[in-house]
Amino acid sequence: MHPEDIKKLVQYFPVQAIDTVVEWIEHKKVHFRISKDRSSKLGDYRPPIRHGNHRISVNHNLNTYSFLITFVHEYAHLLTWEKHERKAQPHGKEWKAAYRDLMTQIIHTGSFPDDIRLELEKSILNSKAASTSEIMLSRLLKKYDTGFRMPLLEDLSEGSLFLIENGMVFKKGEKRRTRYKCMNMNNKKTYLVHALTPVFPEKEI
Repeated sequence: MHPEDIKKLVQYFPVQAIDTVVEWIEHKKVHFRISKDRSSKLGDYRPPIRHGNHRISVNHNLNTYSFLITFVHEYAHLLTWEKHERKAQPHGKEWKAAYRDLMTQIIHTGSFPDDIRLELEKSILNSKAASTSEIMLSRLLKKYDTGFRMPLLEDLSEGSLFLIENGMVFKKGEKRRTRYKCMNMNNKKTYLVHALTPVFPEKEI
């Protein structure tokens, strides 16, 4: 994928999942589209019948965790279609097995906060047709709904202070390939932080 396309994805996916998501999209040559709000569905999968590629779309107005879960849901349809085509039920045992395997991979990337991760680990044992049908998971996901997109680390100038989702404060330093050397202001240790990490800017010093 083009670097600009990957940067766009970071506005919608948790940064920890980006490498895996890009790998999946490239591996199956998926035509991925960020869709307008659709009240009837969160995402959609179309097999390569009339078109040459698998097609997945996800609604643009979902929070990053809902967006990722919906993408995994639709990608599970892709894998199910490749193995079984129309022989499998839309959310039957074949789809559930694919979804469970994919979500396990995503959970291992550390993309979810603990409350969502724990609920997902419960739900993938017997996945329903959509994340919103799991009442507890739906409540947790709505807690993370926001009306804005966070800026990225690469958008800040060198020397800026910023917070990440776990509440730690860092000072941005020099760039090393795809990451920046950043000092943790609590323990004074230096860490490499991905350039596309969403951050809460503080101030320049």
